[in-house]
Amino acid sequence: MRPRGGQGITRARRALALGLCAAALVLPACGDRAGDPSAAKAAGRGPAVPVIVSDVVPRDVPVQLRAIGNVQASATVSVLSLVGGELFRIHIAEGQEVKAGDLLFTIDPRPFQAALQQAQAQLAQHQAQIAQAQANLARDTAQHENAKVEEDRYKRLVDGGLIAREQYDQIRTTEKSLAATIDADRAAVTTAQALVRADDAMVENARLQLSYTEIRAPIEGRTGNLLIHQGNVIKANDVGNPLVVINRVHPIYVAFSVPEQHLDRIRRHRAAGELGVEARTQGPAEGVARGELSFINNAVDAATGMIQLKATFQNADNALWPGQFVNVVLTLTTERGVLVVPSQAVQAGQQGPYVFVVKPDLTVENRPVVVAFADGPSTVIAKGLAAGERVVTDGQLRLAPGTRVEIKSGAPAPPARGPAG
Repeated sequence: MRPRGGQGITRARRALALGLCAAALVLPACGDRAGDPSAAKAAGRGPAVPVIVSDVVPRDVPVQLRAIGNVQASATVSVLSLVGGELFRIHIAEGQEVKAGDLLFTIDPRPFQAALQQAQAQLAQHQAQIAQAQANLARDTAQHENAKVEEDRYKRLVDGGLIAREQYDQIRTTEKSLAATIDADRAAVTTAQALVRADDAMVENARLQLSYTEIRAPIEGRTGNLLIHQGNVIKANDVGNPLVVINRVHPIYVAFSVPEQHLDRIRRHRAAGELGVEARTQGPAEGVARGELSFINNAVDAATGMIQLKATFQNADNALWPGQFVNVVLTLTTERGVLVVPSQAVQAGQQGPYVFVVKPDLTVENRPVVVAFADGPSTVIAKGLAAGERVVTDGQLRLAPGTRVEIKSGAPAPPARGPAG
């Protein structure tokens, strides 16, 4: 055990330490109360807070809707063969630009050439039959005319009692027989003419089938993969197994959807004029294609509440490719002379959005504002600011109303783009 005297010394040391601490707290307070009041006020304000500011400027700001779009070919054709046979020759390469009417494939034409020749031979045969039938008709017509003359002469003779009745009856029978023969000749000519017309159709069909052996591009566009190769036997109208697929990319479409609440504005602005659309491709080499809104779907998707739109682009530089996803910007109108501030200047408070305005004496004011719309780096202010005022864009966390600031140089705010969709 320690002696009681040691415990007493320890208590005394603790009491002395507490006393010194209390004195240290009391003496500065006494010194402040004794000092100059203006110095105390300056000490309360503290040093100027460094901030970055931006001017409130009037600008023309486009009102825009943004969406993700999908590029679609303006026309897609799956090329099929209309006749069956061996693929004789391929005249294109994969990915080649073709024009309407360009020769793509050739099917072995020999069977179809033989069929055409056969149909032409049959046509010639029936045309000869027409000529023969017409010759028979002319011969029998002449004979009938002669028989009519004889019948008339014999009739006068029999009426005069110069010949027997039997002779007249023979002449009359011959005349009637020739008249019936003429009717038969006319029927033969008609039949031969019908056969020739049928042969004409068969020749035309054979010629058409022969023309199908040359498969040509139905539209202008770009070819895809070759799905069959030379030497293969292909079927006619083999749906599901095209020879190649052609996509028309001039012009080209971009389909995208926006929320249905924008539909009225889109229709209203489109009624006033064409609406411009920008499509921005994704990737390191970002490009911008410009087109026009060309289609508004006739119904809102009940499942998603979105309305489908489509824009048309000329795509002369092939910047857009079918199946590609792009960032779409639809410009509805342009707001003229509106007040714009950088978006980082607008702060969220319990009473709504506000900004810190730098006054001429380099102190700040907490100013409530009404935001018209915001888009990325820029915000359009509808109420609460005036052109030429300066707002704080960086350093707001250390500010309070009346705080003195020191303005630092900073990069200028980026230009306004328009409200997000």
